[in-house]
Amino acid sequence: METTVRLTMAQALLRFLDQQYLSVDGEEIKFVRGVMGIFGHGNVTGIGEALEREPGSLTYIQGKNEQGMVHAATAFAKQRNRRQIYACTSSIGPGALNMVTGAATATVNRIPVLLLPGDNFASRQPDPVLQQLEVPGDYTISATDSFKSVSRFWDRIVRPEQLMTSLLHAMRVLTDPAETGAVTLALPQDVQAEAYDYPVRFFDKRVHYLDRRPASPDAIRRAADLILTKRKPLLVAGGGVHYAGATETLLAFAEAFGVPVAETQAGKSAVPWDHPLALGGVGTTGTLAANRVAAEADLIIGVGTRYSDFTTASKLAFRNPDVAFVNLNVSPFDAFKLEAASVAADAKAGLAALQAELTARGYKAGYAADEIGARKAEWDAEVDRLYAVDREDGLAQTQALGIINGFVRPSDVIVCAAGSLPGDLHRVWRTTEPKTYHMEYGFSCMGYEVSGAFGVALAEPNRNVYALVGDGSYLMLHSELVTAVQEGVKLTVLLLDNHGFQCIHNLQRGHGSDGFGNEFRYRAGDTNRLTGDYLPIDFAGHARSLGVAAFTARTESELAAALTQAAAAPGPALVEIKVLPGTNTDGYESWWNVGVPAASTSGKVLEAHDEMRRHIAAARPY
Repeated sequence: METTVRLTMAQALLRFLDQQYLSVDGEEIKFVRGVMGIFGHGNVTGIGEALEREPGSLTYIQGKNEQGMVHAATAFAKQRNRRQIYACTSSIGPGALNMVTGAATATVNRIPVLLLPGDNFASRQPDPVLQQLEVPGDYTISATDSFKSVSRFWDRIVRPEQLMTSLLHAMRVLTDPAETGAVTLALPQDVQAEAYDYPVRFFDKRVHYLDRRPASPDAIRRAADLILTKRKPLLVAGGGVHYAGATETLLAFAEAFGVPVAETQAGKSAVPWDHPLALGGVGTTGTLAANRVAAEADLIIGVGTRYSDFTTASKLAFRNPDVAFVNLNVSPFDAFKLEAASVAADAKAGLAALQAELTARGYKAGYAADEIGARKAEWDAEVDRLYAVDREDGLAQTQALGIINGFVRPSDVIVCAAGSLPGDLHRVWRTTEPKTYHMEYGFSCMGYEVSGAFGVALAEPNRNVYALVGDGSYLMLHSELVTAVQEGVKLTVLLLDNHGFQCIHNLQRGHGSDGFGNEFRYRAGDTNRLTGDYLPIDFAGHARSLGVAAFTARTESELAAALTQAAAAPGPALVEIKVLPGTNTDGYESWWNVGVPAASTSGKVLEAHDEMRRHIAAARPY
């Protein structure tokens, strides 16, 4: 019986990936679904040949933009609760560098993605090769070094036998819920094609176990001791609630002790919007109900959240001078934040243990009768008002969202990432089922939306998937629409056209500016100003040119009809929705520190700076 098999490094890589499995709660899942790639020199004769001749059961999907395909892979893994991935391969140079933004997006969001960029010849023959980055003072540096700062694990395989050790470390990181993110293996183009006698057993089926990490009894006791001293706690549900499959456990905990629940962008849909304890989004893009309760709460119980500045409203959201924190997170790094009583554990296991301890000790929150219900009712009425906004001059953005929310089914998934839409959706979008709100807001990466919807549709073939995207984000990256056409994957892009980067336009004007450089307008003569007419962009026509069914809506009735037509289209569809600029939501007793100039010729800017200083003085210093 042969103990070795002669394979190229690229062939060995694919054979290994095809045999990786993840076991969660006794269920075994094939971990690597396939490979997304764009071929060029640096991978076409290495991984490209291996995928052509010996792909095993791995699926190959042809990307159209390297960043876009990484976003698609990230969205796939996020929607699959980090239990299954796609790898991504690129050529060297610009092809590789196009993946860096996608790598950062995955890492910031704690999502596993395996990146396989091509690299320079390890032999340095020829040298320099086309697209090679030359650094005269350090000849070991190449373009792929750029991935180091945005990867949780990075390696360069300069000999084929190095692959074995590197892949084991890669799998360790990819399957670790506390350490996961982008894993980058830089693959020199000559080494991909070199052969080596690999041990046959290296390609045996390998099962990685995602064990639920229990909380230590001491950590549970310390957390319970603190909770028992507090009367007005608030649960903040983060993305870790979904990844741990802990939505039911979270709700049981809230109901057991009468604790209201607010959600981060990643945590939204953990609790049905109409549950009596559901307050909606919290922080800078939060609801009035959640933000008022957060401001008065004497305890924040953060579950699976990394406490971004949007969740904490730049550390101004939690204003009670006696507020304390209990953080339950599988990552000790995140559990430690805000000087919390730290519980480093799986969200589901940790919540169950904490609930048992608090039940045994007779805990109940001290909210007055219907205190939470009154706040919730007030906010629900505000959402109804925003959905019913009726303008004679066109569609308000909140009205459009109300029409869409009323049209989609409870199980349908919406995907979003950047612009004014995340704020509106976090506040007003009503979800009733978990995993129906897919928001990339760790990096808020413009261009994620269409690619992400493609990835979600791959992960959820039995659900309708909608990308909600502004015109600015769509223009940045929409090429995976072609991939959806190519693969016959159904998704619908809802493109809200408000003539520019209106989210930042609003932010700019809210801090003393008169508005500069953010709207899609013609340049005004020889000035430095874009103050002419709006650019007449035909987004529906553009989509049709890509092979996508497309429709345009300017009124309530046209939008209702377009949604029906798009749903009936057999393949990808796009609805271009003309909305009025500046008709998004804003405020609701929140704040975001963006930095305002301390010196300016504008009095409005100086007033905004003074206001910023007042908020900073009231915020937590660390």
